[in-house]
Amino acid sequence: MTAQKPKLAMYWAASCGGCEVALANIHEAILEVDAHFDFMFCPCLLDTKKKDIEALADGEIFLTLFNGALRTEDNLEMAELLRRKSKVFVAFGSCAATGGIPALANHHGIASVLETVFCSAPGIDNPTRLIPGTSCQVPDGELELPAFLSRVLAVHEAVQVDYTMPGCPPEPEQIIAVVRHVASGAPLPPFGSLIGCSDRAVCDECAREKRNKLAPRLFRPFEAIPEPDWCLVEQGFSCLGSSTRGGCRALCPAANMPCTGCYGPLDRTADPGATALATLAAAVDPGSATGTDEAVLHARLKSALSGVADPLGTFYRYSLAATVVADRSKEAE
Repeated sequence: MTAQKPKLAMYWAASCGGCEVALANIHEAILEVDAHFDFMFCPCLLDTKKKDIEALADGEIFLTLFNGALRTEDNLEMAELLRRKSKVFVAFGSCAATGGIPALANHHGIASVLETVFCSAPGIDNPTRLIPGTSCQVPDGELELPAFLSRVLAVHEAVQVDYTMPGCPPEPEQIIAVVRHVASGAPLPPFGSLIGCSDRAVCDECAREKRNKLAPRLFRPFEAIPEPDWCLVEQGFSCLGSSTRGGCRALCPAANMPCTGCYGPLDRTADPGATALATLAAAVDPGSATGTDEAVLHARLKSALSGVADPLGTFYRYSLAATVVADRSKEAE
């Protein structure tokens, strides 16, 4: 009798779907996944139903890769269900790990988000300013939508997470490396570990030359074209590679794009935004302040830092749920 393969599940909560694309991007290595696991639940790839998961014994799924933040009651319900049914539960990707881009909504509150999306966003034609509710009566009965939670949550804020695999999305080679490690039967890392990433900075993986120069000011991406092969920070671009955990092979800087910090801070106990801000501030030439009028100095610094048009979205792009900086969600309760 053939031994039953351990079950593997993947779920998509409040996120863009890039984590599923990353899994598909392991290409022919997906056959290794099939060889070692019964890949039995992934709503965007497989037709397994929620009721099939509910019918499983607790802990019957060996490994669940849960991606996406928790935005709605449905997201929370699925996180609790899959946590209960799984032996190993992984927060997969930046949204699950620290809230990701969906958690930037915490700065505005639910009422503001709904008004923007359904009433005032460019291209919206909603003269009656109709905003969907959680239930609607129709001739055939009542239609229901899951309600928003009071704030977007990182997954660990609601259920116990065994491991966290950061990235927006995690890189395919990191995914298959983790799958191969689990399939080999080797001991798992200590509970709570970060997996599929490096303990060194993105800068350590970046091939761009460091010339030990200070930037005259910070630039927004549309203002200048970076010089190839030269450190983006030294050129004045808001690259967060020196304060971000590596594991991505510095793919964004290699493509002339600044690192945006998706693998998270090097120090898990530090405030990621403050760390990134300090790094960029140290990269800008302050000039001489001796004998300079205070108003002139303020104007000069304001101009030098104007390349960061959205500080919250720059320094807390992936981490706002976990850090809860400027969380205004209670205003909407």
